[in-house]
Amino acid sequence: MIGTGQRLDGRAAVRAATGDHPYVRLTTARAPGTDDEVTGYRFDDTVVWFDTGPHGPAGYAIGDAARAVRFLTAPPGPDGPPARLRSLHLPDLPNPTPVEFTHIGRWLYLSTTTAPAVRPGEERVVPLGEADHAAIDTLLDDALPDSTNRPGDGRVVGWYGIFAGRRLVACGADRSRADAGFLASLAVAGDQQGRGLGGTLTAALTRRLLTRYGHAALGVYVDNVGAIRLYQRLGYTDALPRTSLHLR
Repeated sequence: MIGTGQRLDGRAAVRAATGDHPYVRLTTARAPGTDDEVTGYRFDDTVVWFDTGPHGPAGYAIGDAARAVRFLTAPPGPDGPPARLRSLHLPDLPNPTPVEFTHIGRWLYLSTTTAPAVRPGEERVVPLGEADHAAIDTLLDDALPDSTNRPGDGRVVGWYGIFAGRRLVACGADRSRADAGFLASLAVAGDQQGRGLGGTLTAALTRRLLTRYGHAALGVYVDNVGAIRLYQRLGYTDALPRTSLHLR
């Protein structure tokens, strides 16, 4: 075990223990239609917390990844998590990982509080509705087939996109929760890439979130070097490395 930690009861306590980091705001926000509460523990410079989530109990951590894993994979009980967890979302883990998993994703949580320069064509970014759901799915199947954010997903606040004529050529999801602004599934059709549409879409949506929340954030896999460079140019320079695991 990793010792007795300070129990953190409720979202406010977890947020305070982590300096109210935007990632913690996002992952502790109450899911729509639920009354679940968040519980966490603090071990020196490591904070862990739990969420029932839409896909089963999940564990999160900021701080020392190895320390967090030892606690989050312990048997449920007073000295471990409240239930057997189905997924972990941790600081960057070394290879090999100290836990068995069925899927692993290494990514960066990028955030900004600075508005990007206005890019040509931002006026083309428009809200999408139910009539556009089939076009969003078609675009994601082409450009981002592994995306877990799809039309009808209750986590998505709204979809936005860019049309070329009647064809949807770029789209993105506003997946903000409570007071945490977050963008997801930013995608450009394969035959339209290299024309600046991704930057235009991201800049326009970033500006929307900054106006509402005072910050904006998104996630990107660590091997997507081109996207990381684009987001950095748009002001997303605050990076929090993440390793997400689906457990056996």
